[in-house]
Amino acid sequence: MNSDTTIPPLQKRDRCGFAAIVGAPNAGKSTLLNRLTGAKLSIVSPKAQTTRFRVLGILMRANMSGGETQILLVDTPGIFAPRRKLDRAMVKAAWTGAEDADLTLLLVDAKAGLTDEVRRIAEKLGSSGRRLWLVLNKIDLVRRDGLLPLTAELDKLATFEKVYMVSAGQGDGLDLLLDALSEKLPEGPFLYPPDDLTDLPDRLLAAEIVREQIFMQIHEEIPYGTTVETESWQEKPDGSVRIDATVYVARPGHKAILIGAGGSKIRDIGAKARGDLTRLLERRVHLFLNVKDRPGWDEEGARLRAIGLDNPD
Repeated sequence: MNSDTTIPPLQKRDRCGFAAIVGAPNAGKSTLLNRLTGAKLSIVSPKAQTTRFRVLGILMRANMSGGETQILLVDTPGIFAPRRKLDRAMVKAAWTGAEDADLTLLLVDAKAGLTDEVRRIAEKLGSSGRRLWLVLNKIDLVRRDGLLPLTAELDKLATFEKVYMVSAGQGDGLDLLLDALSEKLPEGPFLYPPDDLTDLPDRLLAAEIVREQIFMQIHEEIPYGTTVETESWQEKPDGSVRIDATVYVARPGHKAILIGAGGSKIRDIGAKARGDLTRLLERRVHLFLNVKDRPGWDEEGARLRAIGLDNPD
């Protein structure tokens, strides 16, 4: 009698799917995306509401079948109570990102805890019937004995398939999260070339890097009243690139502050942004910035489309 019980080898299966990262402003969504992909795809600042549109990060990860999973991470704007047309477009982009995804990761700042904003977001996600994972972030900043009670409170608001506790800033717990994503996203072919990092156009990426420096170097409310558009992108014979970008300000008084005495502030912003773009594009960058008044730009549909947002109305 043949007693050979050899188990056939597991068939390799590739997977591909979208995982949207949603949450309140300053939960650490952009930091998480950048850390998971290993690239600076989404701008980061200590100020809330820095991200204005959905940013896609593309990540390849081996799965247990021996195949690979293309994890398509979608960083979304923070969800808050909108006032301007720009705000409404940002919040709409966040909810659309969640609706279009195969899986939604609710990222919660464990230090801030269960705020009213987090409660509202969790309740809305809970009533959507979509697949949800809970990711508690910034666990390096809180006592561990406070994490389980926070999880229990959130569990009352929505049904989560899984719960992960991470520090996007320090990198703690991220391998477990990526391994789980590689196994739980749908089977299917890759949607992007495996060596792509994002679908973000270079012109939009350049504008975002400039805007990040405005957030980092200009204080108070001024950064929220600015937008940046890449006006021209010229490939040079020596392999470098010339980028001309315009910074629009919503209030005339902000223009002088942004330029600084003798142009010192805008030069500093340009120098830092040029350095980041040089590293990101891996070639020499010539960056030229211009500042213009444009009151009411944050209510203009054309300006919103230029920065990657749909009209919310």
